[in-house]
Amino acid sequence: MSDAFSVLWTHDTCRALRKAGRVGERPPVAFSGVHSSLPAWSGAQAGDEVYALHVNRCVVYVVSRMRVVDRERRDCCGPGRATWDDPAFPGHDDWWMLGAGGCGAAAVHVDATPVRFDIPIPGDLLERLTWRNRRGRTRGLKHVVDGRLERAVGLQGFYRLTAESADELAEFVGKENHSCSAGPTPGPRSAGWSSRSATRSR
Repeated sequence: MSDAFSVLWTHDTCRALRKAGRVGERPPVAFSGVHSSLPAWSGAQAGDEVYALHVNRCVVYVVSRMRVVDRERRDCCGPGRATWDDPAFPGHDDWWMLGAGGCGAAAVHVDATPVRFDIPIPGDLLERLTWRNRRGRTRGLKHVVDGRLERAVGLQGFYRLTAESADELAEFVGKENHSCSAGPTPGPRSAGWSSRSATRSR
């Protein structure tokens, strides 16, 4: 069984990704934290999928689709801090903007699609997306008007998608990645990305 989650990447994060030339590259790591600016990836386990979202001018974009590999600190992370001035994860310095220096940051190794800023979620799909909490209660996204998100507060955090929304989003992102003219990108049924319906019970 696997689950899917969403996490919001801020303007500062996405601006830093562009400035560092990370567009088109696959992040090997992301970071979980303990603060609203770097939310904890609560409940995410190996095999789960996480959609990094970005909101720009009321449009919601899928920046990357990440599959969790593990949540362990590995040799690739580099040595831990000797002093507070040292980087927390020197081995992942290329991806510091994803939260390496955040409050309580912990590495989450991922198998991800390349960073992109040209996959807007269609308004009709945005209006259908739902999330569920630990008690099983579901919610939709508020402040969606005519397919545009007027306030992003409902995306600020780390949230578990319902099975139906996870499947819809996986199908949409898979099609968009396969149609990318820059070359093949893993979709939900290629390069080790198995069908969600085959890996999770309803």
